[in-house]
Amino acid sequence: MEALTDGQIPCLECTASAAGQTRKEAAKEQNRRRTSTSHQSDFEQEQQVSDQCPEPNGYFPDAEQCDKYYDCRDGKLHEKLCPDGLVFNDFSPEHEKCDLPFGIDCSKRPKLQTPIPSLNCPRLHGYFGHEDPTNCNTFYYCVDGKYNKIECSQGLVFSPKTGICDWPDEAQKAGCGTKEVFNFTCPIVHDEAIKAAHPRYADPEDCQYFYVCVNGEIPRRNGCKLGQAFDERTGKCDWARKIPECKDWYKGQLTDAELDALENPKPKPTGSTRRKGPKHQQPIQEEEK
Repeated sequence: MEALTDGQIPCLECTASAAGQTRKEAAKEQNRRRTSTSHQSDFEQEQQVSDQCPEPNGYFPDAEQCDKYYDCRDGKLHEKLCPDGLVFNDFSPEHEKCDLPFGIDCSKRPKLQTPIPSLNCPRLHGYFGHEDPTNCNTFYYCVDGKYNKIECSQGLVFSPKTGICDWPDEAQKAGCGTKEVFNFTCPIVHDEAIKAAHPRYADPEDCQYFYVCVNGEIPRRNGCKLGQAFDERTGKCDWARKIPECKDWYKGQLTDAELDALENPKPKPTGSTRRKGPKHQQPIQEEEK
């Protein structure tokens, strides 16, 4: 049998004769092959479109790069990139949203665009820790490569995982654990009831502050308000001048008059704050003479 060129239809009689089939059987086989080839072609075409746009319209993440995404309009794909430091938030294909990486899972698409660094900003946008790894409570907030320097409150450190200030044990920042940040270790407690109550201990270096030992083990530093000190006997804050070991703590910081004002604040004025209008005087009538 001669070889067929593309597009030629084989002779049914020849095919049937060669395979020992009737003409009817050969026709059925040929039709089956055509249908199978057509279905395969349609599947490959649909698969190719699906790889580009999962749906005709919407915003879809790149499979490998967290700050890259695609805008699909009527099945046409447009590649886009978030501003440096932000990643694509794929919470809904109906919304085009680039966001800070905190709280967005990029574990399956970890690649990022090449950074554009500037002073104190490893990328154009984001929250970044201090360049000195031993400085635990200072960080930078960067917008368009310009930074704002921010410091955490006493006892807190910057968390690179969440971009906020947190307790050292929660932040888990290298070199900024409770042992490095606090010069204090929770005393060993064997009584489970005391552990569960989160016992408090005075800060050995500062009368105004104290430590709460979470579950009797993890120290967290807290403070009393101005003019007060922590009384270890009661486990509460009180006026410093009432606590023998802390009675002179505020000398040089506050005068006695200022401490008196804090301890005995003047009562706030009470009554209606409604503005009163001018009183209307009754006209004076002259006596007839």
